[in-house]
This record gives sequence, structure tokens and C-alpha cells, in this order.
Amino acid sequence: MEIQDIIKEENKVYCKPELLDDVHMHYCPGCSHGVIHKLLAEVIAEMGLTERAVGVSPVGCAVFAYNYVDVDWVEAAHGRAPAVATAISRLWTDNVAFTYQGDGDMAAIGTAESIHAANRGENIVMIFVNNAIYGMTGGQMAPTTLIGQKTATTPYGRRIDLNGHPLEITDIMAQLDGTCYVTRQSVHTPGAVRKTKACIKKAFENALAKKGTSVVEIISTCNSGWKMSPVDANKWMEEHMFEKYPLGDLKNL
Repeated sequence: MEIQDIIKEENKVYCKPELLDDVHMHYCPGCSHGVIHKLLAEVIAEMGLTERAVGVSPVGCAVFAYNYVDVDWVEAAHGRAPAVATAISRLWTDNVAFTYQGDGDMAAIGTAESIHAANRGENIVMIFVNNAIYGMTGGQMAPTTLIGQKTATTPYGRRIDLNGHPLEITDIMAQLDGTCYVTRQSVHTPGAVRKTKACIKKAFENALAKKGTSVVEIISTCNSGWKMSPVDANKWMEEHMFEKYPLGDLKNL
């Protein structure tokens, strides 16, 4: 068989999303961020939003998201992405603003901005990547760290009496009047990837329809911070993370 026969259009199974830049990613092997970036790039292109989507990325592992997804980006101070996205959405009403936040961002330093933007019902999309740890800064405990989970700052495991309970920020978001769609998904299997992509698309559709705030939480691994192989991290996530943070829609108006 000639090579030109192999690469014919009808033989094509998959191709790199057109909005995914041809650069090496800085994420650790096995990290969920790369898959999520791919889904964002696919959804934005397929919906014809290449010239209208504006991403806001704050501090954290995703700080360099602008290097990978070829749309307009604005860098925000740590935790302030929803405030910046609010301004973009209100000033340029034809555009679709979305944030890309980790758990240290949305559930810690940016809790106020995230909750109040959602409570106001801003027409923005919040992509929330929850790996229950501070990945970039050394593997410290995050607000979403599980009880008993070992981190750099909880070497013997998180304790309720010392560290408090994990903050279920997405459940809080679902109770707010301004949110129209709140869902919790993952990207650990092909089926989960397809479902997460559909949820991201629905969130962008809601923003276009001016329905209010959509929150897509994506339960993820941090095998480097968890001190596990990518395979073991996926297993640990399924066995422990999903029990505390079950997958599925929390709100769908």
C-alpha cells in the first residue's frame, strides 16, 4: 500500500485540533491538562468561535495555556480570572469569555471572585481543573485535598481537626441562582473524554445564549504531586476522588 493511500481523507481517524499550537507542552507526563486543552481547542473550532472566544488564565499549572490554544488570552492575577472574564463579557458582548482555573485558584485565593461572578450570573464559562493539590508550587495541601491525603504540608494526611474539611466549591456553585449549568466530569477514559467535551460544548452554548454562568469541573490527576505513576494516579483518582467528588451534572437549567 502506498503512503498516499493511507493518508486519504476517508482513512483519517484523528488529526490534531487546528487551534492546538504545534509546541511542546510543559506539563508532566500523565497530566490531565493536555487532554483538557485539546478538548477546548476542538470545541471552540467546531462551534466557529475562533475569533470570539477569549480565555482568562491565572496563576498555576495552566498559567501558560496561551501557549497551546490559539485564541485570544488574558493573563489574570491569582484568583482573579472570573473578575477579568466578567469585564470581557460585559464590554465585548459578542465574545465568549471563559476562565481556566485550578483548585488552588477557584477554591482558595479566588473563592470570592468565583462565587460572586457565578452568583451574579455572568455569561461566562468556568473550566475548573481539580486535582486536590497545589501542583505547580510543590505539592502542598489545597482546599480540595481529601481527608487523609498526604501532601507536602500534610505528610501524615489531612486532618479535619487541624486542616478542616475539603471545600466542595462546585456544589456551592450549583446552589447559586446565577448558575445555569454545573457539572463534574473527568478525562481518565475515552468515554469520559467524550462526555467532558460534550459538557464543555454545552457550557459555551449557554454563554452564547446568555443563560448565565456555567461551571465545568474536571476531576484530574497530579501524578507528580501525588508521587505516583500516571497509571497508579488514575486508579487512585477512581478509588478515592470520585467518592468525594462524584461525576455527573449538579445543575442543568
